[in-house]
Amino acid sequence: MSDTPTPALPLRPWGELEPGRIMGRGHAAGDFLEAYDWEVEAEEVGLLRISAHLPAHVRNPRGQLFGGFTPTYVDLVSLFTVRAGRRDEAFFWLATTNMRIDYFEPIMGPTFMIEGRLEKSRGRTNFVAVRFFVGEKHDELAVFALTTMREVPADATLGDA
Repeated sequence: MSDTPTPALPLRPWGELEPGRIMGRGHAAGDFLEAYDWEVEAEEVGLLRISAHLPAHVRNPRGQLFGGFTPTYVDLVSLFTVRAGRRDEAFFWLATTNMRIDYFEPIMGPTFMIEGRLEKSRGRTNFVAVRFFVGEKHDELAVFALTTMREVPADATLGDA
């Protein structure tokens, strides 16, 4: 055990929300994906549905979402799905311990729908299914992902996880 004090928890500027948003500005990954502009279509305990747009800098040369950025969308939506409908509860960190992604259709934008569902929660472990939908009515499954996330107390050090 080190005598080095545990650093204070970082401020969470992305926690300052405009109505209908899941996060504000100030989060590195969220700002990169422009998540501050995502629109919440539905939110309840265990369910989050958002309308997202496709920023130009995450597109491949064909104008599609570059597949390597898909896990970042999945990760953010998964963690906000675990917290959906529970924002007034004590804050806790989430550590992604596993992620699987299947790609079915290209994501072209300008908008697409992402839905996260908390499939199972047991102790500190959460299992989330995330689906991306495309098409005129956002009814065509484009991406299916499964994420396992572990709750970590906000004041824990990395070795405590």
